[in-house]
Amino acid sequence: MRNGTTIYFVRHGQTDWNAEWRLQGQLDIPLNEKGRGQARRNGQVLSERLDDPGRFDFVASPLSRTRETMELVRGEMGLPAESYRTDDLLKEIHFGDWQGHTWDELRASAPDVIEARFSDPWNTVAPGAGGESYAMLSDRAVAWLETVERDTVVVSHGGINRCLRGHFEGLDVDEVPHLKVPQDKVLVIGNGALDWI
Repeated sequence: MRNGTTIYFVRHGQTDWNAEWRLQGQLDIPLNEKGRGQARRNGQVLSERLDDPGRFDFVASPLSRTRETMELVRGEMGLPAESYRTDDLLKEIHFGDWQGHTWDELRASAPDVIEARFSDPWNTVAPGAGGESYAMLSDRAVAWLETVERDTVVVSHGGINRCLRGHFEGLDVDEVPHLKVPQDKVLVIGNGALDWI
């Protein structure tokens, strides 16, 4: 991240699976109506905050819930909805075989495996093809951060948000996976500080 740049980080709006505490990971789950309202709210905040949005880079995770959020945000800002780019580095953590399940369902079927994961979420890799740990996700998040060369509006996921906050705030890795990430606020990263608006 180039010195002097600011990132406005928007988590995608709520989906039905968020409401059910069901693991989405990299499955393509659409926003629900509450999520669309959250996205519009965040677009309104950015419209009021950014006096020259044309100088910003706009980038989103390629999953549909982040793309729809970005398009609603841009619409509220008076910008063409689809004039942004996507980056695979911004995808949510891949939960492998756990995707599509709730933690309660997983505890019922594999209590020892899930207990081990909750004991060390930073290093535990989700089983199955593509599964990741939070350490792996953090490497992706920081790799994306190194590509940021100008002020940026990004729409991504809770896991990426947590990893960026852990990186900037120097948090203990045990804290990072448990950070709360609101869907109706924007995280401002810049000038050596983090702030929610």
